[in-house]
Amino acid sequence: MRLPLLIALTMTAFAANSVLNRAAVGPGLIDATAFGTVRLWSGALCLAALCLMLRGTVRLGGPGRVAGVLGLLLYIYGFSAAYVALDAGLGALILFGTVQVTMFAGSLAGGERPPALRWIGAALAFAGLVWLLWPTGAGSVSLLHGAAMLVAGLGWGLYSLAGRKATDPLAATAANFLIAAPLGLLLAQGLPVAPDAVPSTAAGLALAVASGALTSGLGYALWYHLLPQVTGTAAAVAQLTVPVIAMAGGMLALSEPLTAQFVVASVVVLGGVALSLLKR
Repeated sequence: MRLPLLIALTMTAFAANSVLNRAAVGPGLIDATAFGTVRLWSGALCLAALCLMLRGTVRLGGPGRVAGVLGLLLYIYGFSAAYVALDAGLGALILFGTVQVTMFAGSLAGGERPPALRWIGAALAFAGLVWLLWPTGAGSVSLLHGAAMLVAGLGWGLYSLAGRKATDPLAATAANFLIAAPLGLLLAQGLPVAPDAVPSTAAGLALAVASGALTSGLGYALWYHLLPQVTGTAAAVAQLTVPVIAMAGGMLALSEPLTAQFVVASVVVLGGVALSLLKR
């Protein structure tokens, strides 16, 4: 049971990132792009300190480094740029749909042949997410911001596929963050700013630091530890639980309402994920 429990812990860390982001950006405590930059630098500094304490050094090389750094940058800043004007639910659908396509395609290209139950379970789980997250009464969707979320999903898929090559998960994650952080400062200068952007507050910065150092830095290191132990398609499907966990976290931490639709759709999503991970 150790591996499933660690995967559940990692998905919870990913969901916590979403809750922290909403708690900081939603009330205007910090701008979305600034949140992403602080998150990236906090993760880099935390992971570098851990590497120095546990390994005695920080190594920036290693297999999958280019894909890891590129994927991390695309995810962090594509996500920030998209949510300037994209509905949160629709954004999550675009993000996780793109992650599924990217990781399934990469795994198939690498020779993996997932069983039929995994395809059926993945389709069922994603259908549950569509039912849960599709915005009601939404107007026209910004193609630019939708494309930004596609880029974010592609980036996270690449980042996860690169993690399957990591021989030292902590060192690999630290290297990804340390290389991406200074590049991110340059990239952030060209991103659009929300019309209602506000100066960063102490509370917003604290939430961004917590997201970067804990749920991103340590969470991503744990993810890199797990990825070599599971197939790429299984790792892709497991991530469909993240929006459900994030919404449950929002109900607990942000007093968001519990609805019957959430309960039923969550059963569909979790059932689809469970079905896809069955060996027969």
